[in-house]
Amino acid sequence: MTQYAVLIYERTPVEELPPEVMAAHEQLPARIREQGGREVAGLALLPNETATSIRGDLVTDGPFIETKEVLAGIFVIEARDLDHALALARMTPIVNGGVEVRPLLDFQVAEDKP
Repeated sequence: MTQYAVLIYERTPVEELPPEVMAAHEQLPARIREQGGREVAGLALLPNETATSIRGDLVTDGPFIETKEVLAGIFVIEARDLDHALALARMTPIVNGGVEVRPLLDFQVAEDKP
């Protein structure tokens, strides 16, 4: 199956998400499995204020750009095809934002040789 990144964008800060939304996030891997997919990995991100950006030689505090929606997390799923990935990603609980689905490149990391 093909792997897809599901990027979670949210306007509501994580500390303000309702308990039922947080519970739905915890139940998402099982719901994805029930629909024939698989969650490979999932990561929640700390708030934008904790970001450090690098542009060339310039290092600054904060994200690259200011937006109303912030990248709140990312998870990787395996799905049969893009339509299946979109159906699985639609199950992502969002209070005030959305998700973005991107296919991942299939590549192998070369092992270091002694």
